[in-house]
Amino acid sequence: MSGFETWDEIRIAYHVARAGTVSGAAEALGVHHATVIRHVDALEARLGLRLFQRHARGYTPTEAGADLLRTARAADERFAQLAARMGGGGSAVAGDLLVTTIPDLAGLLVPALVRLQAVHPELRLRLSTDTRLARLQYGEAHVAIRAGPRPEEPDNVVQPLGALQMALWAAPAYGAEAALPADAAGLDGHRFVGAEAPQSRVPALRWLEQTVPAAAIVFRSADVAAREVALLAGAGLGFLPPWRAAQLGGLTEVLPPRPEWAAPLWLVTHVDLHRAPKLQAVLAHLKAEAAGWGLG
Repeated sequence: MSGFETWDEIRIAYHVARAGTVSGAAEALGVHHATVIRHVDALEARLGLRLFQRHARGYTPTEAGADLLRTARAADERFAQLAARMGGGGSAVAGDLLVTTIPDLAGLLVPALVRLQAVHPELRLRLSTDTRLARLQYGEAHVAIRAGPRPEEPDNVVQPLGALQMALWAAPAYGAEAALPADAAGLDGHRFVGAEAPQSRVPALRWLEQTVPAAAIVFRSADVAAREVALLAGAGLGFLPPWRAAQLGGLTEVLPPRPEWAAPLWLVTHVDLHRAPKLQAVLAHLKAEAAGWGLG
């Protein structure tokens, strides 16, 4: 029996565990239910272990089965990630394009990607604004736009994209608008909207934590959209990129952008895919779009 056949049995057993029934696994795999039963029985015989308890409602993994299937799940996910990564290397500008960015940049990036898709309509776009760093080596993204210190993963190609500027803003609903501070020295007594975590990767939000008393940050959230809503509702003064403040309208700039508040931006691709025509076309488009974003 070859290793490929053994893996096929393990993969089928994994799908039985996921579905809980032979028929569910057969449907997911596109095979006959008798094939599923045969492979599961063969795997149990080979291992000398009972992997499932059979009952009227379906199949439930035993302790040994659960242990084996955890490994099978990890392997199946790795294969799926590898397939996604390899899918970015085609010669045509088509197929899946997985992009990840910081939430603060989504309002600029989404229109740019839609314009890219208009030029290359066979692209299928997937955008993630998860704050967790995507692992490009596992195919979790084809292109990443990251903020902060220069990424240092050895297998990634990193290119500068500019810097995301930040300014401090007040909404008309903010109760102390008549006495807005003229400079940082006048921030005492004001309320602020800030990040949930004290060690935010956004330089402006870190500056806020270091500059004003913790009690003055009266609204905190890790969600950019929630912070915007709180700012607009008058919860306190808050940081926004100038382009986003212009989109929202009606805000008063309290303190203009400062160099120490800016977040450097980086275009990141995996070295295995960087030279692929598809990725080169995408990178060229994003660089051209970024030139009009007013980045520092």
